[in-house]
Amino acid sequence: MRRDRLTAFSDGVIAIIINIMVLDLKVPQGTDLKALAGQIPVFLSYVLSFIYIAIYWNNHHHLLHTVTRVSGRILWANNHLLFWLSLVPFATGWMGENRFASLPTAIYGVAMLMPAAAWYLLQIAINRSHGAASLLAKALGSDIKGKVSPILYLLGIALAFLSPWISVAIYALVAAIWLVPDRRIEHALALEFEHPS
Repeated sequence: MRRDRLTAFSDGVIAIIINIMVLDLKVPQGTDLKALAGQIPVFLSYVLSFIYIAIYWNNHHHLLHTVTRVSGRILWANNHLLFWLSLVPFATGWMGENRFASLPTAIYGVAMLMPAAAWYLLQIAINRSHGAASLLAKALGSDIKGKVSPILYLLGIALAFLSPWISVAIYALVAAIWLVPDRRIEHALALEFEHPS
């Protein structure tokens, strides 16, 4: 399979995920600000999840540029990532509709942790298919952000039962860490273009 087909399929799934999330935003019943205020938790959870999905799409775009051949392992690892991302709308809606209650906020953390784990497995699949000297392996280096994020998710999940708002702040912190585009792959691609082996 060509990389372009994998990219197009992934882009389509991610676009559907965003559409599903936006459909959960209901029109307020009323014409005053009080009616609109009732939708604030749903809107805030949507914004956070939209940012997460956009970050995954952006980094996925860069990640697939390191792929020269798509193996069965890469296909399944990519589908595994898309599966966990497809559950984000459910967790988003449940957390927002229940005004950041403890259990829905913890489950939201799980819905963020699992794609992070799947992302790591996709990187492993690409590295195994392309070798230890691959462009991706060179670009990742120590991957500090990738190692810190799961720890923060686990902390957020645990703290959801003490203070859901602290958990939401932790989830927002992880998004903020990744909001700045991960330029490692872009930089490695530029070096490869300038000095092809």
